[in-house]
Amino acid sequence: MDFSNLISDKMLGVKASAIREIFKVAADPEIISFAGGVPAPETYPVEAIKEICADVLTSDSNKALSYGLSEGYIPLKEAVLERMRTKENINTENQDIIIVSGSQQGCDLTAKVLLNEGDGVVCEEPSFIGCLNTFRTYNAKLYGVPMNDDGMDLAILEETLKNNKNIKLIYTIPTFQNPSGITSGLAVRKGMLELAQKYNVVILEDNPYGELRFSGEKLPTIKSMDTTGHVVYLGSFSKVFSPGLRLAYLIFDKGLTEKMTVAKQATDVHTNVFSQMIASEYLQKYDIDSSIEKARQLYKHRCEYMLSCMDTYFPKIVSYTRPEGGIFIWVTCPKGTDTGALMREAVKRKVAFVPGNAFMTDVDAPSHCFRLNYSTMSDERILKGIRILGELLTEKL
Repeated sequence: MDFSNLISDKMLGVKASAIREIFKVAADPEIISFAGGVPAPETYPVEAIKEICADVLTSDSNKALSYGLSEGYIPLKEAVLERMRTKENINTENQDIIIVSGSQQGCDLTAKVLLNEGDGVVCEEPSFIGCLNTFRTYNAKLYGVPMNDDGMDLAILEETLKNNKNIKLIYTIPTFQNPSGITSGLAVRKGMLELAQKYNVVILEDNPYGELRFSGEKLPTIKSMDTTGHVVYLGSFSKVFSPGLRLAYLIFDKGLTEKMTVAKQATDVHTNVFSQMIASEYLQKYDIDSSIEKARQLYKHRCEYMLSCMDTYFPKIVSYTRPEGGIFIWVTCPKGTDTGALMREAVKRKVAFVPGNAFMTDVDAPSHCFRLNYSTMSDERILKGIRILGELLTEKL
C-alpha cells in the first residue's frame, strides 16, 4: 500500500534518530562504539533488582501486575519528592509530580500540554536529538541559541525571546549537557530563569545526568531557584538506576496538574507499575547513593582516560570539551569539516560516533562537530578506538 498521501503533516519533517540508526551499525561486536548514550551495564544493581522482584511478586503481586494511577505509584512519588527536597533543595510545597515512562515521555507530555502548532521552542544549539524530534512532531518552531563554555548565550536568548512572540518554552539540559558535556554556570541559570519570568515562558529543565558529577562544584538546579512556577523539572532513573525500566518524573506547578494528568491518560494510561514498585523498594531499602558514587568513579576514570588518549592521538587543530560529569565529550573540528562523512569512514574502520548535525535544529546542514560517549567502553577499546579516530582525523584534516 502507498502511504505517501496518508502520513500526517506533523510526521513528514521528522527523521529517524541518527543515534538509533547508528545503534544498528554498532550492534556489530567488532565495532568500537562511542555513539551510545547509555550507562555502563556494570553499574546496574542486578542482584538488588532480583531480590526486589521476588519480594514484590511474593508480597504484592496483584498490585504489581495490575493497572495503576495515572499520576504514578504513590510511594515512589513520595520518595522522589523527598529526594528532590534533600538532594536538590527543590521546594515542593506548591508543586506536583507525575511518574512518566522515561524522560522522552516527560518531554512529550510537556509539549502536548503547552504547545500549539507553530509555537516556538528555544533550545541549546546543539541539543538532545530525542526532545528536538518530540518538538518537531508538534510542529513547533525551533530556535537554536548557541552554547558558550558556561551555557546558553543569554544575550542571544533574550534577543530571540524579544523578537519571537510565539515562543512558549525554553528547553535546557544545564548540567553535563547532551551532547556537549557543558555545565551552565550559576549566572546563566539565574539569567535563564529571569528571562523566562520576564517573557512569561516555561523552562523545561532536563536533568538526567546531574548526579553523575565526578569533579568540580555542584550547582543548584534552576528549579530550586524557581518561586513563580516557570520551571518544569524533568528527572530520570535511566542513568543512575536502569534505563530499561523506563522511569522518569516531572515536577511542576500545581496549575499544570490536571492537564498533565489528562495528557498522561491519553498517552499510555499509566507508567508500568511493576517498574515503579521496583524503584520505590530500591530507594527505601537499598543505598542508591553508594551505587551512584561507584558510577561516578567509573565515569571519572573513563572520561579522564579518553581525554588523555585524545590529547595523545588527536591533531591539535581539533578541540573538545572536558566535562566534570555525565557521559559525553563534544569534539569540534575545523569549520568546513563534514563529520557525517567522517563518521561513515570511521565505521569502515570499525569505530562509531554521532555526527553533530543530529543535535542541531537544522539536521540537514553539515556539522563540523561530533559527540563521543565514554561510559561503556573498556580502557583497551577506548585506546584502540581513539587511536583509529586520531589517525582518521589526521589523515582527513
